[in-house]
Amino acid sequence: MENCYKDCLTSIMQLPDDCLYFIFHWLDSASDRESFGLTCHRWLQIQNSSRRRLQFQCSFTKLDIPSLSQSSMKIDAFYLHRLLNRFQKLHYLSLSGCIEMPDFGLRQLLNYGSQLQTLHLHCCFGITDHGISLVASGCPSLTIISLYRCNVTDIGLKTLSESCLALKDVDLSYCSLISDQGIRALAKNCRHLRAVCMTNCRSVTGVGFMGCSQSLTFLEANGCKLEPGGIMAIVSGGGLEYLNLSCLWWCIGRDGLTAIGAGFATKLKVLDFRSCRTIGDNSIIAIAKGCPLLQEWNLALCHEITRAGWEAIGVNCHHLEKLHVNRCRNLCDEGLQALRYGCKKLSVLYMSISKSCNISSTALEIFRCSRGDVKILEEEVMSIAPDSAFHVY
Repeated sequence: MENCYKDCLTSIMQLPDDCLYFIFHWLDSASDRESFGLTCHRWLQIQNSSRRRLQFQCSFTKLDIPSLSQSSMKIDAFYLHRLLNRFQKLHYLSLSGCIEMPDFGLRQLLNYGSQLQTLHLHCCFGITDHGISLVASGCPSLTIISLYRCNVTDIGLKTLSESCLALKDVDLSYCSLISDQGIRALAKNCRHLRAVCMTNCRSVTGVGFMGCSQSLTFLEANGCKLEPGGIMAIVSGGGLEYLNLSCLWWCIGRDGLTAIGAGFATKLKVLDFRSCRTIGDNSIIAIAKGCPLLQEWNLALCHEITRAGWEAIGVNCHHLEKLHVNRCRNLCDEGLQALRYGCKKLSVLYMSISKSCNISSTALEIFRCSRGDVKILEEEVMSIAPDSAFHVY
């Protein structure tokens, strides 16, 4: 009888792994989760294989870049190899700030990158096309990647796009070696592409986006050397909702953005033309008529917009809620009047009153009295900061 009773006793150590995984995932306390693996090697293995995210103390966002040299940890290839060998089922990996990481440091992704969905390589200056080829071979499930300031060329981007077909969000900001050829491969192969950031990619004219998927809803191309044909290609997919084309004054003429209003960008909600100083009325009129869903429009420092442009905005932008007109030299009393009569949903008008010399105090007071529902705010000239996938970088 006693032997039968002993045979019926079950120790927690005899539980199958599935039960231990279940117990681990139900632990609410972070300290309990950290202590779980101290029990024994088996429980440590359960803890390690349950980890989905890995980010180091030296990781940062774009806003933290000035403090890059003060990073408290230096992650080398050997250390990363040990960690990836330990945490073999990661979904999220951030190596942002690992400025000394070489290409071969990513070799372990060939063994343990099959479940990786997000990879951040912000300012990994040692990563080149070879490192990207390792990512492409080892991480077929990748959906988000940041290559901000990496030394990647069109070859590396093409290799990545041919293997990681599920890519949705790609940050290529300051990748100076990327051109339209790499963008063309990305747009052609990744048909679920949702967001692309290519700030200051000076070799990109935009033509590589021709025929892009309708899934592309977010694009930052500020500081690029875009051409009118490239603008048409960018909106050709028909799905864009956010478009940042700020600081194009040096490469786009007065009518260079009329293609946005040609009927392909009817879903646009946020449009940033900050510092597009040469954009004229024809572009503004075409966009105001062709983009009926616009909710926010940044026209700060767009000096060539005259009365005709402001009247077009007032008459056609029925859903506009926020309008930036900071330091627009040709915003006059008649232009402000057009905004007062139109834009019925306008709630915020960003305007540097002290710098708007063409607007009289009388016109401004009439606007305030007539449109008490609109807040007039003075702010520094800045880009619109959207809620987007790239905020996590």
